[in-house]
Amino acid sequence: MSVDGIFSGVDISTSGLKTQSKMMELISSNVANARTTDAGNGQPYRRLHAEVVSNGDEAGGVSIKDILADTSDFRMVFDPGHPAADGNGYVSMPNVDIPVEMMNLSMTTRSYQANAATLRRYQQMVETALELLR
Repeated sequence: MSVDGIFSGVDISTSGLKTQSKMMELISSNVANARTTDAGNGQPYRRLHAEVVSNGDEAGGVSIKDILADTSDFRMVFDPGHPAADGNGYVSMPNVDIPVEMMNLSMTTRSYQANAATLRRYQQMVETALELLR
């Protein structure tokens, strides 16, 4: 086994940790802005999501290729007292669905934990190998 083969598992898990960490940041941004009716451009906040891709043909980990805005329609909420309400009393709200974001956060957290567990297991294997060499 080559040295590259020895460390490929570490590289894969590390790329997973970095990717899942960034995805958690995006989910946090979505949740924090779920009621932002003006994101600075006169429109409500648009939900963000990551385009995750594989790093190579073989098992080379993952990375975020791009961060994209969700182009689905904004939610219309009847709130005639809101400063951003239209003539009919409706407010355009962000296209963020909190239960979906919480489900995404749960899956992302589990993936992060799995990658962290893989790194811990690798560390244990290295420590055992070093003990055997003593």
